[in-house]
Amino acid sequence: MSDDAITLLIVDDHPVVRDGLRGMFESAAGFTVLGEAADGVAALALARDLDPDVVLMDLRMPGGDGVAAIAELTRRGARARVLVLTTYDTDSDTLPAIEAGATGYLLKDAPRDELFTAVRAAAEGRTVLSPAVASRLVSAVRAPTAAQGPLSAREREVLALVAKGTPNREIARALFISEATVKTHLTHLYAKLGVNDRAAAVAVGYDRGILG
Repeated sequence: MSDDAITLLIVDDHPVVRDGLRGMFESAAGFTVLGEAADGVAALALARDLDPDVVLMDLRMPGGDGVAAIAELTRRGARARVLVLTTYDTDSDTLPAIEAGATGYLLKDAPRDELFTAVRAAAEGRTVLSPAVASRLVSAVRAPTAAQGPLSAREREVLALVAKGTPNREIARALFISEATVKTHLTHLYAKLGVNDRAAAVAVGYDRGILG
């Protein structure tokens, strides 16, 4: 490992994807892959032990999702920059990841050279976004709070459970996501409904026919 090589931690639940990324970066000059993780929980442990420059993070993984891991790395003040690399570019994926502290967001169909450039930029602390994601973020920023579009399917699921009086921990268990992700979904559905708390969200949900 050269002193100036960018060190990487690859996080993805698919072994084939991890192998492909490792082979890609190890065949290129200027990169060193320190380790791999199959979920967010393992990623947090390895990030602490290996201290990589950049974490390549998938989002939807059994055993610990990427957004919760990004939020925890941010909370810890980790030195590593997180570059999301996923197949998902919906608002319910991109916005929570960026808000949690991701430095960049790329889709897995990005060309090899674009990925290398993005990792170098992330290591320097520069934000890198795929064109599709950048467009979504700009639209979200420009749109009035109450007009950010309909609730996503997952946000509807969260709201339905909130309407039943289900606490965040139980919602997380029922939907197989982390409590941090539940809170993120709540934040976004509050914004879309123009409310500030659970009770108001339920009231508006019934008023708009979202619930029942």
